[in-house]
Amino acid sequence: MTDNILWVEAYRPQKVADCILPDHLKNPFQSFVEKGNIPNLLLTGGPGVGKTTIAKAMCKEIGSDYLVVNGSQESGIDLLRVKLENYCSSVSLLGGRKVVIIDEADYLNPQSTQPALRGFIEQFSENCSFIFTCNYLHRIIEPIHSRCSVIEFKIDKKDAPAIAQSMLDRTKQILDENNVNYNEKVLVELIMRYYPDFRRTLNELQRYSATGGIDSGVLGQLGDANFLALINALKEKNFTKVRKWVNDSSHTDPRNIYRQLYDNLHEHLTPNTLPPIILLLADYQYKSAFAADQQINLTACLIEVMVEGQWQ
Repeated sequence: MTDNILWVEAYRPQKVADCILPDHLKNPFQSFVEKGNIPNLLLTGGPGVGKTTIAKAMCKEIGSDYLVVNGSQESGIDLLRVKLENYCSSVSLLGGRKVVIIDEADYLNPQSTQPALRGFIEQFSENCSFIFTCNYLHRIIEPIHSRCSVIEFKIDKKDAPAIAQSMLDRTKQILDENNVNYNEKVLVELIMRYYPDFRRTLNELQRYSATGGIDSGVLGQLGDANFLALINALKEKNFTKVRKWVNDSSHTDPRNIYRQLYDNLHEHLTPNTLPPIILLLADYQYKSAFAADQQINLTACLIEVMVEGQWQ
């Protein structure tokens, strides 16, 4: 049992071989483990696919000290400078090189914070290796690109059945260990809904396991809880949370999101601001048919809703 512990942490793989990824993605990391040396890396791919997990597993197998910095939460340059200088300038207690994992590095300011990190890579090159993870490679400045080996976490369609089956097997094992009853067909549907984001799948399952079982009723609740998280972020006018919600919902068709906003915003907005917001939704839904980047289009829409809406 893992009461009060996040399943994504409690069951995070400790070895590269145990990560749920195709062999062609695991092989480079296994090679680093065998050589006992970790180069500077830039890992790019969608949320929850295992970038941070395999980075941590590699460090643990080699026996390297590592520090994890979350770019979406610790983006201030002064905080990073103090934290990294204190860590990187000291000798590893385990011996060998230290590792700094900058998670969600694409949230860091490309004009100030990212250039400073380039300087840290050079300044501490003899003592530390740096691993950056990001969802969007183009948001990382070129000087960091050029100092790292880039590995793209892209799962081919031919690998999808085996990866989904591994996710199902791991999920059933976790639920069994925590004495949670489940309907296997519901598990399959949840995995396919969030695939390849296994982190999201586990988080949602843990949230609803408190009821004692995972059945078909959970499917409707998942969508409601996710939408409520967006509404709360809009009411708080918290751009970081809104942007992260869009990233985490990349598996959802934007047309469904516009429709859900249309169906539910009347419960959260004052009557006088509802009509212009509906017109705004209609405009962005039309633009989505021509948008080159759906996430940018959806984020722009939500920013206008957040700014223009008067919330109850």
